[in-house]
Amino acid sequence: MDTEAFLRLHTRPGFAAIVPEIALHLASEITPIWQATEGWLVETGIEPPFWAFAWPGSQALARVVLDRPELVAGKRVLDFAAGCGLAAIACVQAGAASVEAAEIDPLAIAATRLNARSNGVEVLAETRDVVGDACRWDLILCGDVCYEAPMTGHILPWLRAMVAAGAEVWIADPGRAYLPREGMEVIAAMTVPTTLELENTLTRPVTIYRLSSLS
Repeated sequence: MDTEAFLRLHTRPGFAAIVPEIALHLASEITPIWQATEGWLVETGIEPPFWAFAWPGSQALARVVLDRPELVAGKRVLDFAAGCGLAAIACVQAGAASVEAAEIDPLAIAATRLNARSNGVEVLAETRDVVGDACRWDLILCGDVCYEAPMTGHILPWLRAMVAAGAEVWIADPGRAYLPREGMEVIAAMTVPTTLELENTLTRPVTIYRLSSLS
């Protein structure tokens, strides 16, 4: 089975709770997709299927972008750790000059491409770790990236370097333990519906921060 066939088999067309403007291929239940991906993991090293869900951080980013398109219009945007590509697609719809989506999971990139096509937009999606790249963006969006200490330690110095190089960096966080406490300016906040399977709660308060370089 090829990647797109796998995605279509284990997801169904749907919409994120607060972003009904964008169609996505999403898992309807968490257990079957997790088990299916674990089978692929044994064979190909695929990561758990975080791409199959519209996580609260990416929903909040997409909502802000669609409600305030002037914040991204004409800009070069990176959707970092893009998951299903929701925020990236929203940026294209809001008039960004160019939009890249970066992920280390090839299924997430495949899902982003499939979702972009479903919405009639073009997103440059790459399977690689962009941490360490020189700055070529005006805005970097990060949805729910501070869930583990190693992840935060890996990305935060680079994100602050991107700010120092002239990019604006937004981090949308639903209360994860490893969110940095310094150099974070609140720019938006909202409550996002979720599921008990994913978050053990029916809603998550999400705050979007603008990161500073601390220089």
